[in-house]
Amino acid sequence: MNYHILREIADSWVLLALFLFFIGVWFWAWRPGSRPTHEDAANVIFRHETAPAQDTEPTNSEART
Repeated sequence: MNYHILREIADSWVLLALFLFFIGVWFWAWRPGSRPTHEDAANVIFRHETAPAQDTEPTNSEART
């Protein structure tokens, strides 16, 4: 295979495959069931807005006992 053959494949079939992949990702992101996921991702920075997050890991003094 030389450069010209690879270039023609890339210009036609790979371009078509990437375009179809883009369309598939676009439809997957805008599907009706994805709204809760997108809303959760958009609001993740506001989860602990009224109070700081609780410590879930033990501190050094608690881990030693």
